[in-house]
Amino acid sequence: MLLRVVDIILQGALLGGLYALYAAGLSLIFGVMRLVNLAHGDLIVLSAFVLFALSAVVGLPVHIALITALPFLFGLGYGLHRCLFARVLGPDVLPPLLVSFGLSILIQNGLLQVFSADSHTLSGGTLATASLAILPDLSIGVMPLLNFAVAVGTIWILNRLFHGTALGRSLRASADNADIVQLMGVDPRRMFSVAMGLSLAVAGLAALFMGLRANFDPSIGPARLLYAFEAVVIGGLGSLWGTLAGGVVLALAQTVGGALDPEWQILAGHLGFLAVVLLRPRGLFPKAGA
Repeated sequence: MLLRVVDIILQGALLGGLYALYAAGLSLIFGVMRLVNLAHGDLIVLSAFVLFALSAVVGLPVHIALITALPFLFGLGYGLHRCLFARVLGPDVLPPLLVSFGLSILIQNGLLQVFSADSHTLSGGTLATASLAILPDLSIGVMPLLNFAVAVGTIWILNRLFHGTALGRSLRASADNADIVQLMGVDPRRMFSVAMGLSLAVAGLAALFMGLRANFDPSIGPARLLYAFEAVVIGGLGSLWGTLAGGVVLALAQTVGGALDPEWQILAGHLGFLAVVLLRPRGLFPKAGA
């Protein structure tokens, strides 16, 4: 019984690493631009199809496909902001929401046209099935463990970027006051474009582990957005480390619910989200001033 409980906690925590990667890009964009990107889940799915095209169609190993895709995804995010979001960002939050909603529909239908509605997956080779025995009757998968490590590393790097570099200071200053920061020689539109590029690069990491863990198709973007949104709210809006905690809490709720009854897995996560919102409306680790 004790091993069963430990296994449930471990599996939930490791799944939380995937949800944290889903949420990190969304949290980054909200923290810098105060924008809830409704296309974020579909951008994760788009990133997964980019990796699929590079690995399954072109024939690159999946890790080489990721290295190749990250600069492209950063550039795509940069271009999306310059061409779309920069035109509608302002005091009214409705135009950016409508643009991101339209972008979501465009991505879904575009992927359906190119890749059809069939499910796809990324091949992780022997790493996908490898496991580590931590106790005689308890093992954990290498891929989920690597996923969690990458999530922690990504959030640490983003925090160091934001709080320990000149670029990070410019990003934070642009987030605080986009008008005053121009007097300091900083172009806030460029900073917002960089933030969107970073968000899509993180989405590429999330897409890699999503594709290695399960099948994906063009229609699953809204569900990824929902998990990301719940993890962000649970952890605290604008807090990157909070997204990790939020992802773990959400995944633990799902894992416990699934252990009680497989039909309760997703519902248990939503109930856990609702409980946190009722008890801590600003999340577990809200960003100061959020």
